Amino acid sequence: MQEQDPPKIEFPCDYPIKVLGRSTAVFRTVVLEVFERHAPGFDSGAVVEKGSSKGTFTSLTVTIIATGPDQLDALHKDLLATGQVQMVI
Repeated sequence: MQEQDPPKIEFPCDYPIKVLGRSTAVFRTVVLEVFERHAPGFDSGAVVEKGSSKGTFTSLTVTIIATGPDQLDALHKDLLATGQVQMVI
């Protein structure tokens, strides 16, 4: 059986990113500030926010125009460095 390479992403492209963290007063603000640094001008009005059933966690789905893997790697690293983010998908 042959192994298939994962599909290649052609940049630039719309790229949704889900960010999960504890529900705090500053979570959304901190996360969106990081996105603004790495993907200036993204549509903050299209951000989808969902809370967990007990209200402990919040997820934000942010769609950016991804320009390449370096941008995505730096964004991921900076999101985790905030101390507010538990997971980036």
